[in-house]
Order: sequence, then structure tokens, then C-alpha cells
Amino acid sequence: MSSVEVFDFQIDYIINTIKKCGAEVVGLQFPEGFKRRASKIALIIEESTGAKTVISGNPCFGACDLDSALVGNVDILFHFGHSELDDTKLEEKVCFIDVRSNVDVVAVTKKALLKLRAQRIGLITTVQHVHKLEDACKVLESNGKECKIGKGDSKIAYPGQVLGCNFSAARAEECDEYLYIGSGDFHPLGVFLATKKRVLIADPFMNEVREVDPSRILRQRSAVIAKSLDASIFGIVVSTKNGQHRIDLAFSLKELAKSNGKEAHILSMDMITPAQLLQFKVDAFVSTACPRLAIDEIGRFYAPLLTPLEFRIVLGDCKWEDLMFDEITGE
Repeated sequence: MSSVEVFDFQIDYIINTIKKCGAEVVGLQFPEGFKRRASKIALIIEESTGAKTVISGNPCFGACDLDSALVGNVDILFHFGHSELDDTKLEEKVCFIDVRSNVDVVAVTKKALLKLRAQRIGLITTVQHVHKLEDACKVLESNGKECKIGKGDSKIAYPGQVLGCNFSAARAEECDEYLYIGSGDFHPLGVFLATKKRVLIADPFMNEVREVDPSRILRQRSAVIAKSLDASIFGIVVSTKNGQHRIDLAFSLKELAKSNGKEAHILSMDMITPAQLLQFKVDAFVSTACPRLAIDEIGRFYAPLLTPLEFRIVLGDCKWEDLMFDEITGE
């Protein structure tokens, strides 16, 4: 399994944990990018422990998205690729495996030095690279930069870590510019919108450095808001998933709609898809679920899908220049 060279699935730890607790039925849950490793890992576990394994086939978008049904039918569930949230700490049968990357970040950090403009640099990343932030920090400091690694709120497990729904670690320290260690644009784009400061992406897999460009996303979100300005009936969508269930927010948004002469209905569901919402005849939806839903699924729903902040902009409760990503924050 070549992926083991890049990512640490902590197989020995998993095997020892199963043997120690005497688990006979083991659940395995993977995010989309790691699902192709599932069968090989399951086979290793079965051969090494004698336990039966059950692999979750449901979509998994974060630590907030535990397969609750599977948890109820296994002795222990290993959830891969995410760190534990404050909302999930009551799940005693769930063990989180960070799946940290073994890729070197020094080379790409040195390359980023050529494009960094500021003195105080905020370092941010996902859970896969949090253990490498100190390596990146040493590179920056040895080249005269001041390195900042912020500690986020209660939803953030490690200093410098950002989630797709929480950028509190980026705001925790005063800095002039950010360097994001990792691949993909969503997390660093969220940091840009949350802080309004320049963000560079240092991708250690591609050994590539690029600057976050928010223009396309901002155009898309502005278009969604514009399409909703004449809406009179809204569907406020609430997820039942752990960590995404914001029913109090949904009720407050419904009251806000009512006070502005709009009709709003709260729709509760687990998996939010275009097909699930197709039968509800509304002019626009408001998602209180995973903040990525409105961003990643843009154009797939028959009616505009707004974030809570965008809904407030539509109602005139907030200004257009206040636009940023929705966040699910902790204490």
C-alpha cells in the first residue's frame, strides 16, 4: 500500500487498541479521499486481530459527520482523517486517527520565502500537517521572519489547525500575512475571507507556492445573493449530524425572516442533497449545516442556497462588504 509512505494510518496503534479492548466488531469510517484505502486496512485488521470489520459507505465530510448508525452496531469505530471535535467527545466508542502526512514541508517553505512580503507570518494548516508546522517555522525564523502559530477555540485540536468551518486559529495571533501548508484552496480561501489578509498556499505534494485568489468565489456568492433578493419564501435547512446541528441558529433566522415580512420554514435532515430539497417549493434555501455545502455544491440546487450571513445580507441586516465564509465556532 504505497499511500502508507505518505500518510500514517497508525495501523499498529489500531491493532493494539482492538486487542486491548477485546473488540469483536470494528467499524471503519473514512473521508472521501481515503476510502480507496479502506479494504486493505480492513484486511490487515482482520488478519492481525481476528475481529470482524465493517466499513462505512456513507459520505464523510469531517469529524462532525460520524456514522452514528454504525457506531451503534460495532464495539469500536475508527474515524480516519480528522481530529476530535468538542461535539464528539461523548462518543466513547469512537477513536479518531489523524492520518498525518509524512511529506517534507521544508523545501516548499523555502520556496514560499521568495513570495512572502510581510514580517509577521501566521502559519496554518489542516490536521494532516500540524506536526510539521514547527519545521516550517524554523525555516521562516532562520530567514528573519517572525512566525505565529495561533491556538484556536474549543473546536480546534492543535495550534495552527484550521477546519473548513472554523478559522479561529488564524485570528488568534496578530500577523500581517498567512502561509498555509497543504493542498487545496478551500481552507486558505476561508482564512483570507475571515481575516482579509494575504494568504499563500505552500503545497508540499506539488512543491508549489501560489497566492489565494478569492475573485471567482466572491463572484459566485454575490450572484447567489443577487438571485435571492426577491425571494419571499425561504427553506432553512438544519443538519442532524454531530457538530453541524445548529437548530437555535435556524430558529433565530426564521424569526429574522418573519420580522422582515418573509416566510420561512425549517427543514431538518441528515444528508442534504439537491434531490432531498427538490420537493420543497421555496424561493431560496439557507443552510445552517456544513459551511462547505453552499460553496462546493453551487449550481446543483434548483433554488439559491445561502449561508446564514448571506441570508442576513439579503434581508438587509448585514452589508455586502461583510461577506465571509460561514463558521461553526466553539468557546
